[in-house]
Amino acid sequence: MTKPQSIIAPVDKELLKQELTDKCFLRDTNHAGNKLYIIDNQTAPNVMREIGRLREVSFREGGGGTGKEVDLDAFDLDPAFKYKQLVLWDPDAECIIGGYRYVLCDEVMYDREGQPIMPSSHLFRFTQRYLRNGFLRTIELSRSFVRPEYQSTEQGRKSLFALDNLFDGLGGLILLYKGRMEYFFGKMTIYPSFPEEGLAMLLYFLRKHFGSWDSGLKFDRMVIPKNPIKIKTSSSFAQIFTEDDFAADYKILKREIQRMGVNIPPLVNTYMNMSPTMKSFGAGINDEFGDVIEAGILIKFDELHPDKVSRHLNLPRQLFRQRKKDFFF
Repeated sequence: MTKPQSIIAPVDKELLKQELTDKCFLRDTNHAGNKLYIIDNQTAPNVMREIGRLREVSFREGGGGTGKEVDLDAFDLDPAFKYKQLVLWDPDAECIIGGYRYVLCDEVMYDREGQPIMPSSHLFRFTQRYLRNGFLRTIELSRSFVRPEYQSTEQGRKSLFALDNLFDGLGGLILLYKGRMEYFFGKMTIYPSFPEEGLAMLLYFLRKHFGSWDSGLKFDRMVIPKNPIKIKTSSSFAQIFTEDDFAADYKILKREIQRMGVNIPPLVNTYMNMSPTMKSFGAGINDEFGDVIEAGILIKFDELHPDKVSRHLNLPRQLFRQRKKDFFF
């Protein structure tokens, strides 16, 4: 096994502040006084490098990561791929809290087999029916992270609302691209240290409550894992999860996972509670990223839970109409 490289030193704060300008400002967060920006490597190379550093720090701590000095690849650095970065910034500490990488799927390139060239393609195959329909109205999300200091109570309210602030950013993307995009496609990451029985239970639960979907895309198996994870599924799961109602079954899942001495991974927990019509496509092992388990999901913008709409999309639309004129893309 190759020894991981030493991670680069932090990028100077002054360089970051010079690049996080009003031109790339998206919105304020609803809580904790943080700010959200959209950048790419051409407009903010120093911010991009700090994102790569923080991603590697965060993912290594969780048991994943690339093993390189910085987590940056061609999708981050090559403008031909059209990827952008959603950046969560703490103006008080003058540091990046977290972020997402994303692309509008009507701008992606394709390989000789007609498959989109994107990070998700390493794990999943997209059916032609999906590619001709909902795919072109989808935003692919990847490489979400929250820096370790903000994953505990160390930073007070800033920590408490870090993940919530990132979802304010996703709400901002929904408003920014409204009329052009309708779905988020992403991957929920589960680290190898998660108990095997807990993983089996979690994947069973996802299949039961999110495995079939009819929400404008009237076909199944839109996205197929290339090498689906093979785990022993306990026959007792059907006796454990006996409720038809998601909320009642979810309480059982939470209790059973906690009995194993762990919690449902935060991002998995958040996504499951975002939309009752979320689609889950199964999971595979990402051998390019520390053998983490990644489950593919699809969420329709206009079928979010009403409380999530109220919480994350409550910024005046007028601001976003103006911002569309100001953005560099």
